[in-house]
Amino acid sequence: MASTFGKLFKVTTFGESHCKGVGAIVDGCPPKLALTESDIQPQLSRRRPGQSAVSTSRDEKDHVIIQSGTENGLTLGTPISLYVANQDQRPGDYSEMAKIPRPSHADFTYQMKYDIRASSGGGRASARETIGRVCAGAIAEKLLKEYAHVEIVSWVSSVGDIESEAPNLATITRDQVDQTIIRCPDAKAAKSMEKVISKTKDDNDSIGGVVSCVCRNVPVGLGEPIFDKLEALLAQAMMSLPATKGFEIGSGFKGTKMTGSTHNDPFIMKGDRLGTKTNNSGGIQGGISNGEPITFKVAFKPPATIGQEQKTATYSGKETTLAAKGRHDPCVVARAVPIVESMAAIVLADCLLQQRAYL
Repeated sequence: MASTFGKLFKVTTFGESHCKGVGAIVDGCPPKLALTESDIQPQLSRRRPGQSAVSTSRDEKDHVIIQSGTENGLTLGTPISLYVANQDQRPGDYSEMAKIPRPSHADFTYQMKYDIRASSGGGRASARETIGRVCAGAIAEKLLKEYAHVEIVSWVSSVGDIESEAPNLATITRDQVDQTIIRCPDAKAAKSMEKVISKTKDDNDSIGGVVSCVCRNVPVGLGEPIFDKLEALLAQAMMSLPATKGFEIGSGFKGTKMTGSTHNDPFIMKGDRLGTKTNNSGGIQGGISNGEPITFKVAFKPPATIGQEQKTATYSGKETTLAAKGRHDPCVVARAVPIVESMAAIVLADCLLQQRAYL
C-alpha cells in the first residue's frame, strides 16, 4: 500500500490537510508496552504549526487520541489507532487555486495520476500527513528505549548558506536543541538563521535547510543485506517526507574527496566490545548496524507555496499569475526535526523486531 511503511512494525497514515482529521494505524507493536497519549504528545507539540515566528501561522493544537490498541495504559498487541483533529481549517484560502497548479507543488502530478485531487492545502502531499508519522514514531521510540535504550536526536544544521558548528554527538540532547526556536544547538548560528527566515517570510518567499540526526545505542545487526540495507531504509524513510531533496549518511558526499586510507574506520576495543576508532561509515557497514552511532543528514528544499506572484499556467495551459494564499512555513526545518526523529525511530523499531525474530 502506498500509505503503509514497514514490515513487522507497520505504519499506515491517513487524512488530508483540510479534512476532519489525520492520524495513523500502527500494526505489529508488541503487547504490554506502557503507552498513553502523554508518551506521544511531546513530539506532536514539537511538530505542530504556529509554535514560533519562523513557522506557519496556522493554529492547530494537534492533541492526539489513542482510539484502540491499548487498555489500562498497556498495548494489547492489536492495531493502535491514533487520531488528531484538524481544527483550524480554511479550505476557502485555496478556492482561487483550484484551476492553477502551484509551481513545484504536487497539485499537477496528483491531478495527472488520479484525475482528481484534494484542491485545498495539498491534500496528502501536505505536511499535515506527517502527524501520523510522528504519532507512530513516538510509539517506536518507546519500544526502542525499552528494548535497547536507543536515543535519537535531530537538529537544524543549516539554513540557506548559514551552517552551524557540529555538536557533541555523544551528548547532544533534545533539550539543548530546543533552546532556540529554530532548533539549532549553536546559539550564534541560530540567531543568524532566525534573521534569514524572518526576512524571507517578510518577502513572502521561502528558504531551505538541512536537518542532521544521530541515533545512539543502536544494537549491532540491524538491517538486511542487499536491498533492505539499513541506510537504504533510512534513505527511503527520509526521502518520503515532504520537501526532501537529499540524504547522506556518515561521511556522505565529503567521503568522495577522501582516500580509502583516511576514510576507513579501524577496529578497536571499546570496553567489552569491538568498535571503530572513527565513524565515517555513519554506524552502518554492509547495510547492517555496527554498534556505532548512526549519523545522517536530510536536505529540505524551500517550501513550494509562497506569497509572491509567479508566472505560471492553468491546467488548460492558459498563462496566468499566481500569488498563493493560505498559511505556510517560510522554512520547514525547525518543524521537520521531530519528523526526522520519528521516521528514524520507525525504521529502527521495524529492524529491531526483525532482528529479534532471528534470535
